[in-house]
Amino acid sequence: MRMPASGTTPFRLALISTGGTIEKTYDEFGGMLSNRMSVLDLLLGSLDLRGLTIDRVPLMNKDSLEMSEADHDLIADTAEIMSRNHDGVVIVHGTDRLATSGQRIHERLSGKGLLAKPIVLTGAMRPYELRRTDATQNVTEALLAVQLLPAGVYVAMHNRVLAFPGVEKDKEHGTFVKTSA
Repeated sequence: MRMPASGTTPFRLALISTGGTIEKTYDEFGGMLSNRMSVLDLLLGSLDLRGLTIDRVPLMNKDSLEMSEADHDLIADTAEIMSRNHDGVVIVHGTDRLATSGQRIHERLSGKGLLAKPIVLTGAMRPYELRRTDATQNVTEALLAVQLLPAGVYVAMHNRVLAFPGVEKDKEHGTFVKTSA
């Protein structure tokens, strides 16, 4: 099991942002939530992140329902590249297609024998900008989980960590569940 970084050697983390509900902001002129700008820096700024060195990778800012197969491939490729020179990778992702990206990363990296670091996906059911958001909790859980988990691909949300493969979104309950191995 990995241990969190000590005071002298920070844990090197790549944080890849892809958009999704967690990063949606309210457009008061259009009266809707949209992915216009990243709010992750605000969220991260509210946390005590001693012992972490975070390299932000703003890959895209899309609602995951708008993601193409090429987008999932780009996310998997970027996770692979970032895992080479970081201790772990966290990917902030929209929940509707998070399982697709998690599965893609697992298949591609484990198929090549390159799954040597923990890669943790997270997101939110409610945007960071809303008062009753799950964004802060989920990002915090992912940042802790990536420091403790062995190599693999995971989703960390709602006080649970689930390993890929076999993770799906449970739309009825608004969370993720393990469906198969």
